[in-house]
Amino acid sequence: MDLSHAAPIGALADDNRRALYEYVVGEPDPVGREQAATAVGLPLHTASFHLDRLVTEGLLEVEFRRLTGRTGPGAGRPSKLYRPAEREFAVSLPPRRYDLVGDILAEAVSRAADGAPLERSLTSSAREEGLALGRAVVAVPDSATLPAVAEVLTGQGYQARLDDDVVTLRNCPFDDLARKHTELVCGLNRTFVQGVVEGMDRGDATACLEPEDGWCCVKVRPAG
Repeated sequence: MDLSHAAPIGALADDNRRALYEYVVGEPDPVGREQAATAVGLPLHTASFHLDRLVTEGLLEVEFRRLTGRTGPGAGRPSKLYRPAEREFAVSLPPRRYDLVGDILAEAVSRAADGAPLERSLTSSAREEGLALGRAVVAVPDSATLPAVAEVLTGQGYQARLDDDVVTLRNCPFDDLARKHTELVCGLNRTFVQGVVEGMDRGDATACLEPEDGWCCVKVRPAG
């Protein structure tokens, strides 16, 4: 799993920080702390803290320039200005994985074009994608199953949480598609998650389809 973008993107989980970032990115020129603070309605010290955090995480860059254009004695100190970093990030909050469900659907259509039944192709494609992810995980052999599964699924954008021996998923990475094509996408989702569990060689857990408002439709419970 590529976690190189995790910290910078995680920094945007804070509402104030995200508002400042979106403001700076939307401006044609670098902006000062006072300008950014006023624009998003934050105290100056709060805005300064969050702007500098965005710099630390590599999302923004800093330059120093006199805004008056004057030089020499009496021109005043250069202002600290913020601009978007040149590094690119693909950011979605909460995280979505439409690329994953797209790969599953594309593979299923390809198999169906070769003569395989479409429904079986969808199921096998989703399961194999999950198996591949589960097998790629390097985990401590004797680690408890449900915490290990929760950690892997969180890495895929599910925002998994373990409560009372049940892994609940606070975010559906396929949210928009699931709303439009609920039965199809939720079925693929459950099969994919089950594939992850099996790929991790965890026979003591199972993925269950349990739709609930505000949550992903899948939960992972102890087998049996």
